[in-house]
Amino acid sequence: MNILFVASGNKNDKPGAVVLNQALSIQNEGVSVDFFLIKRTGLIGYLRNITPLSRYIRLTKPQIIHAHYSLSAIVASFAALLSKRKPLVVSFMGSDAHLKGFYRIVVKVFYRTLWSKAIVKSEEMRDKLSLNNAIVIPNGVDLKSINSIGKEIDKYSNPDSKRILFAADPARESKNWQLATAASEILGVDINVVYNVPHEKIIQEILASQIVLLTSKWEGSPNVVKEAMACNCPVVATNVGDVEWLFGNEPGHFITTFEPEDVAEKIKLALQFSKEKGRTNGRQRIIKLGLDSETIAKQIIEIYKSVVKDEQ
Repeated sequence: MNILFVASGNKNDKPGAVVLNQALSIQNEGVSVDFFLIKRTGLIGYLRNITPLSRYIRLTKPQIIHAHYSLSAIVASFAALLSKRKPLVVSFMGSDAHLKGFYRIVVKVFYRTLWSKAIVKSEEMRDKLSLNNAIVIPNGVDLKSINSIGKEIDKYSNPDSKRILFAADPARESKNWQLATAASEILGVDINVVYNVPHEKIIQEILASQIVLLTSKWEGSPNVVKEAMACNCPVVATNVGDVEWLFGNEPGHFITTFEPEDVAEKIKLALQFSKEKGRTNGRQRIIKLGLDSETIAKQIIEIYKSVVKDEQ
């Protein structure tokens, strides 16, 4: 089986870490994955990739096209029509949760007429996008990679510090940096901001932190939360996406409202937990939920198999 991933390549001419990790996990299960990376930004920039993508599809003849993010899906839809190859799977990511206007209309039409399957990261996303038959599959966590980095944990950790990690671009409205800073000012603590770095660096930062803080206004299934849990790091997060489901009743994970005072209180509790208990049992929770990358890869491959069967 050969799959063509269609995704943005505007950052360093590479797919994002989430998309790349998913491709690698699928390849590890014996499925061939190729990439077509979209190199331009904005709606017009994306649409200019339709013809090159249709040519690439005719050249490589993938069994299935798998587009990631809504704009990539729109491009892939037109390209699949031009190349006369219908099998198209679309994965919506967290930033797609609040599609509006023109984009929402196009997505609804294509979902009903062109796409073989649609994948969302949480039930909340499925409800917000009104994609009633979309399949809920969160992104998986590469536990083997984390294990490898974790063998050198002493290089990164300092049990006496109060290191709070905010692993997102503060300029992105959805990440709600203002709430994080308001809470830190109440407590008089600093927040370590890390983003736009190699994925391995993010894992190192999580291992070196006492808390991972997520104050997002919306998410699908936040990867940094799952990765923090896989590193057994305490987490404070707003109740977005599937955070409540991820946390369950596992100690060391704190859900907060959007009030700065509540965020500050939950950070205080998380720091206390870190001081008294050290790390959490988040990794076992991730394994119990079947959110390791191997399990997720197998679920996606089953979708591919069903699409191929439907096309026969």
